[in-house]
Amino acid sequence: MEKEALKKRIEVAAGRLPADLVIKNCKVVDVYNAAIIEGQAIAIVDGCIAGIGDYTGRQEIDAHGQYALPGFIDGHIHIESSYVTPEEIGRLLVPHGATTIIADPHEIVNVCGLDGLRFMLDAAKKTKLDIRFMLPSCVPATPFEHAGAVIDAAAMENPITEEQILGLAEFMNYPGVISATDDVLDKLLVAIRAGKRIDGHSPGIGGKDLNAYVGSGIHTDHECSTTEEMLDRLSRGMYILMREGSACHNLRTLLKAVTPANSRRCILCSDDRQPETILKLGHLDNHLRICVEEGLDPILAVQMATLNAAECFGLNDRGAIAPGLRGDIVLVDNLKDFHVQRVWIQGEEIARAGTYLPAVERCDSTAVRGSFHVKDFSMAKLQLPLQSSHVHVIDILPGGVVTGKGTADVQRNERGEFIYQPEQDIVKVAVVERHQNTGNVAVALLRGYGIQHGAVAVSIAHDSHNIIVVGITDEEMAFAVEQLIAQGGGIVLVKDKAVIDAMPMVIGGIMSDQTGEWVSEKLKQIHEKAYAELGIRRDVEPVMTLCFMSLAVIPELKLTDQGLFDVTQFAFIPLEADVVI
Repeated sequence: MEKEALKKRIEVAAGRLPADLVIKNCKVVDVYNAAIIEGQAIAIVDGCIAGIGDYTGRQEIDAHGQYALPGFIDGHIHIESSYVTPEEIGRLLVPHGATTIIADPHEIVNVCGLDGLRFMLDAAKKTKLDIRFMLPSCVPATPFEHAGAVIDAAAMENPITEEQILGLAEFMNYPGVISATDDVLDKLLVAIRAGKRIDGHSPGIGGKDLNAYVGSGIHTDHECSTTEEMLDRLSRGMYILMREGSACHNLRTLLKAVTPANSRRCILCSDDRQPETILKLGHLDNHLRICVEEGLDPILAVQMATLNAAECFGLNDRGAIAPGLRGDIVLVDNLKDFHVQRVWIQGEEIARAGTYLPAVERCDSTAVRGSFHVKDFSMAKLQLPLQSSHVHVIDILPGGVVTGKGTADVQRNERGEFIYQPEQDIVKVAVVERHQNTGNVAVALLRGYGIQHGAVAVSIAHDSHNIIVVGITDEEMAFAVEQLIAQGGGIVLVKDKAVIDAMPMVIGGIMSDQTGEWVSEKLKQIHEKAYAELGIRRDVEPVMTLCFMSLAVIPELKLTDQGLFDVTQFAFIPLEADVVI
C-alpha cells in the first residue's frame, strides 16, 4: 500500500474526508462479538472498509434497515463439478452472497496437468468473485488408475508460491500419509516449507491413524459424515468443513454437534454444486437457511460462512465488517431466509436482486481442449468372460457417492461371457482410459441403476476422468463411447444406436463453455430422457451416479481403468466371488 492511500483511508475513517461509498441505515452483523450493531453506516474507500458509524460519502445508499453481512466464503469447492468455467461460476455464485471461494482444481489438473491449473488461474481473473486455489495434491488421485498427468513434489515447487494458491488441496491418499511414504512426505513438505495450509480428506479414519494424519500438518476435513467423526477431528485441532453439495448432504447431520464452544472451528462448504442446485436453492445462503432451520444461532452460522473460513485459510483482509478489511458486503432482508439483496466486492456493487451486474469475459480455453487419447478401442474390449457365475457386483446406494459390495449369480453363454437378464437389474459398466493411449478398458457389473434400453457414456469420472459407460449391449455401449469421443467429451445417451441426447463438455471433457442456465436445462432434459426412454430408476441420479463410479477413495467397490477396486481393502479384487456354502 502506498503512503497516500493509507493516509486517505485514515482521513476517511476519522471523518475528515468523505468516503467513496456509504451504506446507511443497516444492521451490521458483528461476527467478532456475535452481535448486531443497529442503525449504522458503513464507509468504504478504495475498496476497503474505513469505518462503521456516522459517515458521509460521494455515493450514499440507504439499506432501509437490512442486515449487512461480511461476504460469504466457501471453504472448499470443485468448480469443475459445476460443469462450468470459473468465469461462469462467478456469475452464478455472487448473486447468492459469495465473494470468495477456496477452489480445488484437481479435476482439470488430473486431465490436463499444470496446463489445467494455469487455465483455472487465468480464468479466475476474469470474474469479480475472488477465487483462491489449493494446489492439487493427488494427481493421479490414487496409483490405481491412469490420469492425464502425474504431479510430483518437484512439479509443485513453483505453483505453491503463486499468490492465488493458498496451500495443498485435499490429501486423498490418506494411507500414504499414515504410512509416511517418501513421495507423500515430499509433497507435504512442499506446503510446510512454503508456510501454506494443507487440506484433508480422511473418511472413516480414527485413533492413532487419525493422529498420524493430523500430525502431518493437515488441518481441515470436509469428509465427515457423522457427528462422531466431526468431534473426533475437532478435538485434534482440525477445522471441519461442513458440506452441503449436490451429491453429498452432510450439513444437517453435522450441525447437531455444533455448539457455541466449537462453532468457531466449523466452516461451510459446497464441495460439488451443480448449476441446477445453485439456480434452485442457492449457495451459502442456502447453507445459512439450513443452519437456522436446525436451530443454530444465526450469527454463529454467519461466522461459519465468513470469519471462520477467513481465519482458517489465512485471509486476514476479509471475513468481517471492520476497518481495514475488504469492502465485501452482503445485504440480506433477514437472518432466517437470508434472501440476498445486494453484493459488494471491494466496494464495487457486483450483484443486485439476483443479477450479476458486470459483463462476463471468458478466458481462452484452447490449451485444455482436445483431451481424448484413446488407443484401439473396440466393441470386443467390452466382452466380459467369467470363470464363475457367482460374481461381485457394484451396488448403487441412492442418494450419495458411496457404493456397496454385493454378490450375485448371473447368466453366462457357452463362452462364459456375461448375459444381461432384465429381471436382475445387473448390467455391464466399463471404464475406458482416455489420457495416455494405454488401451485399457476395464469391465465390471453394476446393480441398481435400472437401465433397460441403450447406454449412457460420460467423461466426467472422478477423479481421473476417464470414460465411464453403462449399457444393455456391447453394441450400444461401444456406440456411446465413440459418440462421446467425437463430441469432445461430456455426456451421451444412446438408444437403438442413435444419440437421443448429449451435452458436449469441450473443456477437458469435464466443463461446458456454455452458461449455467444452459447446462442446468440440458441436464434436466438428459435426466428425463434417461428415466423415460432408457428406464433408469427415478431414485438414481443418472449422470452423477456414473461420475463417482470410479472414485477409488470412496467405499466400497469402484471401477478404474485397471480393474475392480475394493476401497476398504485398498486393493483390486477379481470379478468372480467366492461361493458361500
